[in-house]
Amino acid sequence: MSRFSFSLHGGAGPMAALEIGASRVTGVCLDEKGGRPVIAAHAMETLPDGALVPGLNALNVRDRPTVAAAVARVLERIGRPGRVGVIVGDPVAKVSLVKLQQVPQRAQDLDQVIRWQVRKSAPFAVDDAQVGYEAGLQAEDGQDFIVTMARRDVIMEYEELCAAAGADAGIVDLSTFNVVNTVLASGADTRGDWLLVNVAPGWESIAIMRERQLIFFRNRGADGEGTLADLVHQTAMYYEDRLAGAGFRRVLVCGATDARDSDALRRGLADRLATSVETVNPTGAASLPDRRGVSPGLLDAMTPLVGLVLRTREAA
Repeated sequence: MSRFSFSLHGGAGPMAALEIGASRVTGVCLDEKGGRPVIAAHAMETLPDGALVPGLNALNVRDRPTVAAAVARVLERIGRPGRVGVIVGDPVAKVSLVKLQQVPQRAQDLDQVIRWQVRKSAPFAVDDAQVGYEAGLQAEDGQDFIVTMARRDVIMEYEELCAAAGADAGIVDLSTFNVVNTVLASGADTRGDWLLVNVAPGWESIAIMRERQLIFFRNRGADGEGTLADLVHQTAMYYEDRLAGAGFRRVLVCGATDARDSDALRRGLADRLATSVETVNPTGAASLPDRRGVSPGLLDAMTPLVGLVLRTREAA
């Protein structure tokens, strides 16, 4: 499974995960039955508009008592785990793909080179940032690295919300990366190139995967120019012209059930890409014994959480 993370602390991976987003706090706790991951508990609490605004260059928590109370209630309902992984919105971090023709052998030297490469495009001081990276696609012209960078004080906001409720946020990671991890953990056919569109209140992200490697990532605010279908079409043109794209074997969408007229959104994407569009389902990676009262929107919300827990378990 691909392992994307920008805030990883030592110790075994958590069996529970929490998403703290603009419109809701969602939690899941996984168990294992018969050698297969199972969603043992899940909970969701909605947040009022403006209580939390995911962003890159400003503090995110605007109404701390309200968000903290929602976090505490969700953790209580999923069994009060002492350690959790935390999903944050993609706008919290800047994601870059950096190519190195020569990769330093020592980890300390590689860290310095990566930080130097992203320093010139950083919207804040790299010394004040939480920076993480993972090796990506290896090509004849060099080694790609997926680099994520966020303000350290912003990440601390999310960690402190968990700590106030008695949980250690061992990992803080991005939504779209862990939707990818859910797809990979489901055993789905990921041969060739495939495209993922992840939609959340206030933002949209597009990731292009070459089998199990990320080769393109873009995030924008939902109020950006043009429709999401237009953005996907522009991405597809870039993919063909600059990334030696031979066509997408699969197109996947997550989060669209919360979007206005989600069926029209999927139809628009299918028309622009001339292919069918599938919805990511987390139960392909972790079963859900009791589906009563579980809406498509809740399944969407659980998708990155399942990916985070399964990724950390594999990495442990």
